[in-house]
Amino acid sequence: MGQMKGILGTKLGMTQIFDDTRAIPVTVIKAGPCFVVQVKTEASDGYAAVQLAFGETRPKSVTKPEQGHFDRHGSQAGRHVVELRTDDAADYTPGQEIRADVFAAGERADVVGVSKGKGFAGVMKRHGFSGLSSSHGTERKHRSPGAIGACATPSRVFKGMRMAGQMGNERVTVLNLEIVQADPERSLLLIRGAVPGPDGGLVMVRSAVKAPAGRGA
Repeated sequence: MGQMKGILGTKLGMTQIFDDTRAIPVTVIKAGPCFVVQVKTEASDGYAAVQLAFGETRPKSVTKPEQGHFDRHGSQAGRHVVELRTDDAADYTPGQEIRADVFAAGERADVVGVSKGKGFAGVMKRHGFSGLSSSHGTERKHRSPGAIGACATPSRVFKGMRMAGQMGNERVTVLNLEIVQADPERSLLLIRGAVPGPDGGLVMVRSAVKAPAGRGA
């Protein structure tokens, strides 16, 4: 996994900023502040990671087991708790605050979020199928998928067959986005391009795992 850094935040929406020659589309993320809840190590847990807490929550909304977990590690309660796998987890301490300045302009990052739910969708919307012919003998089933497999052999439908079903509302990671601007005073990150999820949704910004050589972390 290597050394990773990350921060939790809320997607605020998209806008654009301007340089000398062009407009740059950016997504604004309210990043942090986050607090380290627990530090996991190879010796105690079998892997190295840090647990990050983000977001204010009412005391009565925290269950007793959750509150016990926060108290045991000396961290304040958070609405969201997410793990970040990193080999340098031992460098963190419980209760440590992480702010937006963990990233700098020009760095590359991956953004993880939950995509917008689209409900039950057919194969044309969900998978981009062309549908059936709009004429020449087709009955009133123009948006149907067509054949889904053979008959006697193999006498079943293969797993993974693209069919109608739930669309969206799943974990999505967008790789190698550029950090355009970091504003720790206002806890904002401006990231070039779009990130998954609705406005107000929870996202994690972490170090890029497949960053091209010479183009940032």
